[in-house]
Amino acid sequence: MNQKLIYFFIVVILYSSVAFAQTQLTTSIALQLSRMPLHCIPTEFPNKTSHLSDGVADARLLPHELHPVFYGCLDWHSSVHGHWMLIRLLKQFPQLPNRDSIISALSESFQLPKMQKEAEYFGKYTASQNYERTYGWAWLLKLDEELLTWNDPIAKQWHEALQPLTQKIETLWKAYLPKQTYPNRTGVHGNTAFGLCFAIDWARATKDIKFEQLITQKAKDFYWNNKKIPAYLEPDGADFFSPSLLAADLMQRILPQAAFVKWLNSYYTLEGINRICQLPVVSDRNDYQTVHLDGLSFSRAWCMNSISAKLPANHPYKNKFKATADKFMKESLPQIFNGGYGGEHWLASFAVYALSVK
Repeated sequence: MNQKLIYFFIVVILYSSVAFAQTQLTTSIALQLSRMPLHCIPTEFPNKTSHLSDGVADARLLPHELHPVFYGCLDWHSSVHGHWMLIRLLKQFPQLPNRDSIISALSESFQLPKMQKEAEYFGKYTASQNYERTYGWAWLLKLDEELLTWNDPIAKQWHEALQPLTQKIETLWKAYLPKQTYPNRTGVHGNTAFGLCFAIDWARATKDIKFEQLITQKAKDFYWNNKKIPAYLEPDGADFFSPSLLAADLMQRILPQAAFVKWLNSYYTLEGINRICQLPVVSDRNDYQTVHLDGLSFSRAWCMNSISAKLPANHPYKNKFKATADKFMKESLPQIFNGGYGGEHWLASFAVYALSVK
């Protein structure tokens, strides 16, 4: 390798380190992060379809034959939140240097016939009405909300094309939630509190009062009486969510400040608080499961920031959570590019969402 090439790589590494040594989303950071979903959205393999086959015919279908839009980024849900992320960045940075490439990629996705086929998948096969419940459903509603709240002609066009799938997910969730007896407290995809956080955001954005009331009641059923939550046991080895923080993030959405403070004061123990404020150790970023722990830093950060914003100025967790969230972001943002495809296909979306919650 010649000296000029070595110098080029040194400059790139130094530039990235400086660019990410902060907790604000800038045009420079947005540009770098946007390249990740732009790469993975049309990348069909490697792929984990999670499709439960009914027989030989559908067992042989390729990812793009099952899902004409959300077939890339390793799995369906990662493709969905990769689309969300690009829309978010376009809204926030209209002059993004790769704007034309982003619009071209999204226009290829947001086509009515394709979205109709995506919607048809849910219920077409034996277990497909449960597909991506509720993690993928949550990101789909967040995608819909992002388009709905963007006053731009192309956003309106894309939002209209998305409606068959949005309406399908809405129908499935409203049918499922009354039957859900227990919450899922896992630190990965199935976590109930995460899904309900995004669902209530969407319900409020669309002014769906009945859905909002249903979510609020379920949140109280699941979490209102929780005390001394064992957060000292977190995390599991492949967690990208904190189960305790997600429940608290949901409760801050539905409770008035005084009621939330009273709830929070009995929810955590000091041992649990100290544990969730420790930076997760990521031993191997090329491992598709271990790299989840980088995502844990981002999701903890967005939960802590939203909880901190709800707390009164004199609450002991307010500044602690804010400072810890900043620490997680500063430590984890530079790591996004230090692993393989196991992190690259999804982590940027988590980072952008975390940077949007202040």
